[in-house]
Amino acid sequence: MSIKVQSKDVADIENILTLNPKIKPHASLVPSSETKVNKKHWKRNQDKKCNSCDPLLNNFDDVKHTTLSERGALREANRCLKCADAPCQKSCPTQLDVKSFIGSIATKNFYGAAKAIFSDNPLGLTCGMVCPTSDLCVGSCNLYASEEGAINIGGLQHFATDIFMQMKIPQVRPPHIVADDESYATKVALIGCGPASVSCATFLARLGYKNLTIFEKEKFIGGLSSSEIPQYRLPIEVVQYEIELMKDLGVKIENERKLSMSDITIQKLKNEKYGAIFVGIGLPNPKRVHPFENLTEEMGFFTSKDFLPKVSLASKPGMCKCTGKALPQLSGNVIVLGAGDTAFDCATSALRCGASRVYVVFRKGFTNIRAVPEEMELAREEKCEFLPFLGPHEVHLKNGRVSAITFFRTEVNEEGEFVEDYEQTMKLRANYIICAFGSGLYDEDVKAALAPLNFNKYGLPDLNVKTMETTVPGIFCGGDIAGVAETTVEAVNDGKTAAWHMHKYIQAQHGKEVSRIPELPKFYTPIDEVDISVELCGMKFVNPFGLASATPCTSSAMIRRAFEAGWGFAVTKTFSLDKDIVTNVSPRIIRGSTSGHNYGPGQGAFLNIELISEKTAAYWCQSVSELKKDFPDKILIASIMCSYNSKDWTELAKMAELAGADALELNLSCPHGMGERGMGLACGQDPVLVRNICRWVREATKIPFFAKLTPNVTNIVDIAKAAQEGNADGVTATNTLSGLMGLKGNGDPWPGVGNEKRTTYGGVSGNAIRPVALRAVSAIARALPGFPILATGGIDSAESSMQFLSCGASVLQICSAIQNQDFTVVDDYITGLKALLYLESMGLKGWDGQSPPTPRHQKGKILTAKSVLGKHLPSFGHYQKERQDLISEEKKKVTLEMIERNMTSEPRPIAIQNGIPKVQDIVGKTVHKIGTYGQLDNSQQVVALIDEEMCINCGKCYMTCNDSGYQAITFDSETHLAHVTEDCTGCTLCVSVCPIIDCIQYVKSNIHFSMISRFKLLDIIAQYC
Repeated sequence: MSIKVQSKDVADIENILTLNPKIKPHASLVPSSETKVNKKHWKRNQDKKCNSCDPLLNNFDDVKHTTLSERGALREANRCLKCADAPCQKSCPTQLDVKSFIGSIATKNFYGAAKAIFSDNPLGLTCGMVCPTSDLCVGSCNLYASEEGAINIGGLQHFATDIFMQMKIPQVRPPHIVADDESYATKVALIGCGPASVSCATFLARLGYKNLTIFEKEKFIGGLSSSEIPQYRLPIEVVQYEIELMKDLGVKIENERKLSMSDITIQKLKNEKYGAIFVGIGLPNPKRVHPFENLTEEMGFFTSKDFLPKVSLASKPGMCKCTGKALPQLSGNVIVLGAGDTAFDCATSALRCGASRVYVVFRKGFTNIRAVPEEMELAREEKCEFLPFLGPHEVHLKNGRVSAITFFRTEVNEEGEFVEDYEQTMKLRANYIICAFGSGLYDEDVKAALAPLNFNKYGLPDLNVKTMETTVPGIFCGGDIAGVAETTVEAVNDGKTAAWHMHKYIQAQHGKEVSRIPELPKFYTPIDEVDISVELCGMKFVNPFGLASATPCTSSAMIRRAFEAGWGFAVTKTFSLDKDIVTNVSPRIIRGSTSGHNYGPGQGAFLNIELISEKTAAYWCQSVSELKKDFPDKILIASIMCSYNSKDWTELAKMAELAGADALELNLSCPHGMGERGMGLACGQDPVLVRNICRWVREATKIPFFAKLTPNVTNIVDIAKAAQEGNADGVTATNTLSGLMGLKGNGDPWPGVGNEKRTTYGGVSGNAIRPVALRAVSAIARALPGFPILATGGIDSAESSMQFLSCGASVLQICSAIQNQDFTVVDDYITGLKALLYLESMGLKGWDGQSPPTPRHQKGKILTAKSVLGKHLPSFGHYQKERQDLISEEKKKVTLEMIERNMTSEPRPIAIQNGIPKVQDIVGKTVHKIGTYGQLDNSQQVVALIDEEMCINCGKCYMTCNDSGYQAITFDSETHLAHVTEDCTGCTLCVSVCPIIDCIQYVKSNIHFSMISRFKLLDIIAQYC
């Protein structure tokens, strides 16, 4: 009888392992002729030899390069340095706090990010999509000085505000704004419902003004954002959403109200007692230059002002209840004239209207193009052709329609001016011409309606560009008509600037003064009203976030700054009696090695060999008194340390109590240096010593005290029980974990002190020790129900804060996260925790904290076509072409009416299903789910399911399953699509290494113990073979 070789894979496993990585025994050789063929099969980007783009007719799906999925956003946000005096903010017209909102995204506090964005820019979602960031914030990013390049700020802004839009939470007026006198009932008119007016109205409404009306001439709202920016760059639902946010504050809109002598005029509005007026009508009239004066649409000629609104009406579902919403029917060659953003929007829109080829023709060279690189690059990728140095001379007609156009070559003369050379000509065939030479205010009826405004040499209203006020008091302008703004974000800032100065004007009319420094209210929602205060041991914490007894509390002046920033409490740096005073060594605080080669902020761990405070007990006692006097609503805990000596503990505890400390923290856990002196760890590892020290302090003081525990013990629960038996009011869990962070290449330890480069075991901190701290907190909470726990150890976000609260902690101490950034992180934690509590009350289906369900997507762009589902087509090579052909055919058949017919709208805002939980309601809610292994039910099995539409074909799941798991995933050699077999045991290794969020999910298994059964079967076969 032959014996089965157990240590060899069976045949079916050998087949699975065909593509598993192997170490190369020698150099690889493949003829270049074969590689030229092979690479086409795997190619994901466009072939440089391709001379036409994929069919785009009627396809208005997102094409922005900046669009990010949650995975992409988190990775990008974690690259950001969150610089001091961040230059990106200084380059944003609305002065967005860029580093703040990116910092919130990095901690998955998407509401906090959106709040920061909308506070300064009420059209933050729009601007996240269309801002020319390369010329603004991104152009000033300090990471431009590094190899990896600048941060995708626009994509992050788009991501955060889009997530908030999905939360369906309304804007409300900040409750601290008192606007109960008659001045806030002043009638204010805003003409035009574009970005400038929406911004202006929003800020005025936040200030408390209750009688705001926008007059819009069209049947739709949004101005140029709706009518001229294409759907694939700015979806209409985004424009409508931001206007809904404005309307949440009571702003009214009247449609089909036109600035005209026959309807609205400045003088009529003043006669109707409007106390202030804002004009934001844009530049409504296209420039018509030779040789296009007499051309019409029937001849095949459009201006951008004609063409783009037609495209928008026919491609933006729900934009307008108008009739005749059909795309312009283009064909053949389309020539677009101009080199601004609008020209490139016309070019890419023309492809979606049927153009076979689009030429963008402009008078100057590539170095003088006015459009931002983002716009030009999109047109280039879609195979638009660029023809520089050409000025139009003559349009040729055939049978009454455009057939060609002749250009003169332009050149730069000695004075630096572009002039036409009449001897150099070029004639291009053209079926259609779209002229994008800009726009102006040429309508005499509109000008007459603006009387008594004065106009400058450019035909625009004369105004003060710093206040946006015209020469007529109380009349303000913003956006294109003001002559300053060239982009949406600048128009938004015009409205923002005007709002403050309109406020000053109105208040002055009522005999009141306002601050010389603008004080515009921030974005506010019901989330901001959530109560996150905590009561513990007779103390009320305004919020559960405090400074741990560590480097952020090196001095009392630092604690003062932390309190001013919003921290709820602080634990002083540990101090001792003068006889135990210390002097630190250097270097002593180093970056961790647990998160790979990560340089800069965002360290996953730190290691320190710093001792307790070098300042005296007298210094700290005086500081406690001062801080309590100035911040009576903040909790201040004095951290003290002595050796195992009743007299010392009694003396120091009484000193701290007498100084006015709210509570004490007994440092029984410092893992380095102090233990050698019989202090810290030397006391905290022995339950008897801990119990006795707690009893001494209890006898000496009446204020609450907490024993700070060390994780460097066999069972931390034994130490916590000893503290409880010693009458401690609670414990702090945990101090740092003793460790050695690493060695340099030559074997020297780091940190290495002195010429000898000697070191000692230090305290590891940061989120690398979070699993240890969570275990400690939950174990104590399970063993000692109701016993107060102050948690510390890897808390770096509202999300991780909720984890500690759920495991039994009541308040939270933070250090490493501040070392990574600064005291302002507390604002992120506060808004994040409030958002998590509020969202929990809403019962949003499928949400994980602030993360919504992941839609099917590739590169962050949501899959909208159903025709590719189930076709097993990856996104590369000829499969990609098949996908695109299927999508193209589907898009051709889809009409605007079909989309509008299938549109559904969920209620906004979503009603709260349950009461908003308090922090105390969260404390310990998960503890009952943590138990012994024997309590786990092995009859409820799950298996992996891979979504082929989201898969990027990396094979990481396949490799980990092969070499660290159960060989239960196949990997197709042609499509690189992974498939889970029936041998899956639900170990979740594949999910752990998959780079795409929710690409692999786990579903209930109908086959129990499939892998175990297979191995048992192999054993049986082996016995009888």
